Parts: sequence; C-alpha cells; structure tokens
Amino acid sequence: MATAQSKIEGRVVDQQGEPVPGANVYLEGTYDGTSSDLYGQFQFITSETGDHTLVVTFVGFERYDGQMQLPGDHQVVVELVEQINQLEAVVVSAGSFSAGEENSREVLKPLDIVTTAGATADIAGALNTLPGTQTVGETGRLFVRGGEGYETKTFIDGMEVLNSYSPSAPNTPGRNRFSPFMFGGTSFSTGGYSAEYGQALSSALILKTKDMPMENRTDLSLMTVGTDIAHSQLFENSSIAAKLQYTHLEPYFRFVDQAIKYDEAPHSIDGNVAYRHKVDDDGMVKFYGNFNRSDLTIYEPQIMDASIQDRVDISNRYLHLNANYKDILDDKWSIKTGMSLTNSQDDLIVNNTIHDESTRGFHSKSVLSYDPSTKMSLSFGAEHFYRSSSFKVEEQEVSNYKYDQHLGASFVESDLFFSNDFVLRSGLRLEYDNLTGKARLFPRTSLAHKLGNDGQLSFAYGRFNQQAQPEYLRVNDALLPEGAEHFILNYQVIKDRRTFRIEAYHKRYMDLVKFQDPFDPATFSNSGEGYARGIDLFWRDNESVEGLDYWVSYSYIDTKRDYLDFPGKYEPSFSSRHNFSVVTKYFVKALKTQVGGTYSFASSRPYHNPNTTEFNGGRTPAYHDLSVNFSYLYRPHVIFHASVTNVMGVDNIFGYEYSDERNAQGQYVARAIRQPATRFIFFGAFITLSKNKTVNQLPNL
Repeated sequence: MATAQSKIEGRVVDQQGEPVPGANVYLEGTYDGTSSDLYGQFQFITSETGDHTLVVTFVGFERYDGQMQLPGDHQVVVELVEQINQLEAVVVSAGSFSAGEENSREVLKPLDIVTTAGATADIAGALNTLPGTQTVGETGRLFVRGGEGYETKTFIDGMEVLNSYSPSAPNTPGRNRFSPFMFGGTSFSTGGYSAEYGQALSSALILKTKDMPMENRTDLSLMTVGTDIAHSQLFENSSIAAKLQYTHLEPYFRFVDQAIKYDEAPHSIDGNVAYRHKVDDDGMVKFYGNFNRSDLTIYEPQIMDASIQDRVDISNRYLHLNANYKDILDDKWSIKTGMSLTNSQDDLIVNNTIHDESTRGFHSKSVLSYDPSTKMSLSFGAEHFYRSSSFKVEEQEVSNYKYDQHLGASFVESDLFFSNDFVLRSGLRLEYDNLTGKARLFPRTSLAHKLGNDGQLSFAYGRFNQQAQPEYLRVNDALLPEGAEHFILNYQVIKDRRTFRIEAYHKRYMDLVKFQDPFDPATFSNSGEGYARGIDLFWRDNESVEGLDYWVSYSYIDTKRDYLDFPGKYEPSFSSRHNFSVVTKYFVKALKTQVGGTYSFASSRPYHNPNTTEFNGGRTPAYHDLSVNFSYLYRPHVIFHASVTNVMGVDNIFGYEYSDERNAQGQYVARAIRQPATRFIFFGAFITLSKNKTVNQLPNL
C-alpha cells in the first residue's frame, strides 16, 4: 500500500507569476485534495491509480485541468488564467452615451429622455443637454461635434429611419417624430460607433423598442396642445401597445402670441403601434410602426418689404414600418435580422406654386454573432439600402429632380477580452453603391483599459461616410459620399451613483459637397474639407443629496469647413465654441412632487453679412435658456404636469437672413432669426387605468 501512494505537490500562480492563495486543488472524482497556502504552494497524498485529472479552481479564474498517471509523484506549476466576466469587464465608452435596461453602466437612464426640463419630451431636446452637442435652436436637431444636423442618423432596433423630424415653419424647431414612451433603451454616440452602423457621418442615435409590458394598462393624456390615448395589452406569448395622439396649437396660440402669423396653426395626428411575440425561451419577433399627418399655413413677410407676405402651406404624410427577429441559436450562436420601410411625402405651396418632395427608403439587415469563449465575441452581417427621392415644382420647364440609389454593405467586428481590465474591438465595413459604382472600405477600432475598480480609459478610431444630401444628389447623382475620420480619447469614472467623463476628440472631414450654383450640376464637386476638435466634460451626481439628481455638461469646439458655397475654410454658422448645461431633478416626498430645472448656455455663432467683405464675420448674441417643470401626484393614478421653457424670456437670436437685392441705400436688408415665442408653456393631466391602482405615468414625465 505504501508503494501505491503518490505525492502531488506544486504551486499555483496567476499570469503575472504571483501566488494564488486559497485555490482549491483536487483529483476529479475523488476526495483527495487540498488548498494552496499563502505562497500558492500545495501538497497532498493519494492512493489512486490510473489516469486522473488534477483540477485547480479559484474565484475569478478559469478552471485548470491537468492529466496525470498514478501511481507516481508529480510536481507541477499551475498557471491560472483570469476568467472573463463580460458583465463586469471593462466596456468601450469612447464617444458613447447609453441608457437602457441592458446596460449596467449607463450614464443616462431611459427616463431622462422625458424628465429633462426644457426638452418637452423630445428625444433630441434631452440629448442636447449632453456634451458634444451644440444648441441650434432654429432647427431642434442634433448637431454633434462640428457636424450638421443631417450627420446624425436614427436607427430603431438597428434599422435606418429616414426623415426622423417632423416638418415645421421656416426657422422654427422641429421635433423628433417618435414618442420616447415607446422605447426602453437609447444609445447616443458622438463618434467611434460600431461597424454595424453606416451612412452616419458624425453620430448614431440608436433606439431600442420596449420588450413585453408587465401588465395591461390604458393611459389618457389631456394637454394644452392636444390629447392622446395609449393602451398596452398583454397575452400569453405576445403583447401589443398602441398610442394615438392629436395635436392642434390653435387654442394655445390664442393665449400665447407668436412672432409668426399663422393662417392655419400646426396640427397633426400621430400613431404608434408595437407588437411583440415570443417565439421560444430566447427568440422574439418585434413589429413597430409610426404614421403621421401634419399641416400648417403661415404668412411669411418678405425681408425687403414686410408689408408683402408670401402664403406658405406645409403638409406632410409620413409612414415608418419596422420588423425584426432575434434569437439565440445555441450556446455560441445568435441571430438578429430585420427590415424597415419609410415613406414621406411633403407638399409645399408658396403663393399657389406647388412644390412636391417625396422620399422613400427600404433597409434590410441580418447579423450573426458567434461567441466561441468568454474571451472573444464575433459578429458579421450584411445589409441593403434602397433610397429614392424626387422634387418637383409645377409650372417650371425643368422641374423634376430625382435619383434612385441601391447601396449594399457587409461588416465584421470582434471583441477580444484580454482580461477583465482590457478589451479591444476591431471592425471593418465594406460598402458599394450603384450611383458611383465604387466600393469603399472603412476600418474602425476601439479599446478600453480599466484603471482601478471604477475608472477606465478608452480610445476609438474610425472612418465614416454618408451619401450626399438628397437635395444635392437630385441635381447631380454622381457625387461621392462625404467622409469623416474620428479620433477619440475618453476617461470615465462611475462610482456610488456618480459619473465623471472627460473626452477629447479630433475629426477630419473630406469629400464634402461644394458648388457655385445649387441647381447647376456642372458646379458640383466633392472638393470640400474641414476639421473639428475639442473637449467634452460631464458630471452626474445622484448620491450626495437624497432625492436630488443633477448633471453638468460642458463642450468646447474648434471647427472650420470649406464646403457648399463657402469661399474658403471658415467656422460654419451652426457652430458655437462653448456649450454648457446644468440639469437638476428633485423629488419632494412630502408634497408628492417632482421638480426640475435646466439651464443652457451657448456662446455666439458666426453669420455672414453680405454688406461686409469678411465672410461669416458677424457674431450673434450668446444663447441663454432657463426652463423648469414639475409633476404632482394628485392621486396614485392621476398626475398633473407643467413646464415652462425660457422662464426669463430671453430674446435669443440664432442668426440673420438677408434680402437677395440691395435697397435704395445700396444695402442688403437684414432680418433676425428669433424664437417664434420667448416662452413655451405646457399643462397636462395624465390618467392611468389599470387593475394595479399604483401604476401611473410619473416615470414618463
């Protein structure tokens, strides 16, 4: 028996050669084993014979399996490999703000989209309080890091959305068409985003529709601007949620004077529907649809002579349909596939002259994901875009401008986890379009390194492109896509419900559209270029004061462009070098009231005065806005909500328009671009009907 005994001894270390004390060491299928000591050393005796497996385990490391023949003494050195926990591992954060149920490291919560004072429940309005954005109040769109509004693209469940903003009167802000109440997650990227997303030059806004609702409920809203009703119905393996909203501003305009003279106040009917069906334990089919019809008519005074007014009628019909399927095929493979359809019809009538603009788009995409181990994740896919746009002016000889485009793309991207503290994401995207007949390759890469338990450093690089705008492709469909190159360096700390971020970036623009005459194809080219560089700061604290949540954002940007009809490289008129926001939210338990406030500042913007020789030499006044809101829980299922934008009534000026001809004094006449009203005042009552009497819309306000 003594000769049958074997001594097994050795040492347990990590990948850096440091001892691992307390590791479990044993022969699989037996009771023989021990634990490593303070120096990682172990020793035990066994009477087993034959082929056996030596197992070493320790929390945070992958299991070690070593084969050995017994009897016989063995001396081994066991090197344990760190176990990758993707839920706890470092994540790529450069250029990205995420908010959603699936992101444990969110910087914003989903509810922040609709609880920010001054945002008036508009997705773009809330995101404009984040660093990297610029206040361009006359459009209401997202202008990101030196990019124009069209350079931010919207995706719903991964599928492209065309014309995501509702129409509005000239120089008045439009709203995002989609209700934030329909979405459970939001990812807003200010650069360096995944290779899965293309055709977005500066930014990607990725919206994830909600999954299954928790219960049946009906929500009714009575507002100073209209009314809406929403209902969610839950079935055994499926659910349906729908919302219908009617808005008419005529009653509101009777109490609040507008700088714009309306013959027919803006009014619209809007509907959203979302259907969910569970295929099995892991699979789900989603369908989302949005339709909208909006109309308004204004009298716009001419700049030279305000007594002469043009009658402008604006009408829009819009439809967006989105369907997708996702499933986990086995323990390593998963799939998601979908398609979307967008159709938008704009009818503009100026003094009885009809301008028709039509936009149609179709997008299909399939993505396969492969996870061979916890250290690696691989995804690859393909997609197809179809876009058609036409513009027609009646009673003109040359009046029909249009194009049809097919664009195909494929992409591959991998996440490599070298440890819980270091991850590398690399991607490659290939695109081909029929208009230019050329294929283009776009590399993208990001890496992140954890610093301590709460901080991390990230870097992102990528090349991005986007087809020229429809109004230019309709004139000259041979234009190349516009391009941009992003470099981003980010440091972030999240600890105890506090977040600090600082991010520096540099962007280089190439192949921007230039022309002398916007209606002469011969003057168009892709000779434009530009740059944008700056630094963004973000601080959020939801811990220091009970019930108080606030964040502070600051952005500095230096940007110049030589594009469109610019005579050289100049700062564009939408750019303000300094942007600052403070957002606060406070819940008063004793009063059952949530109050909020937002202060926004933007430094002056350049504008071109044709009466001077310096291009874009003028500067607007700085922008100031202080907005407040409150929500009062009158009954568990009844809420009163009110908000006021620009409480101080600051007369913000966003630029100037000039007449096409000189007046008798030889000067071009100017007209300031102002807010249609200094303040926007909103009141509403929100009622919820459900078996659970404690359910209400407070989280949505």
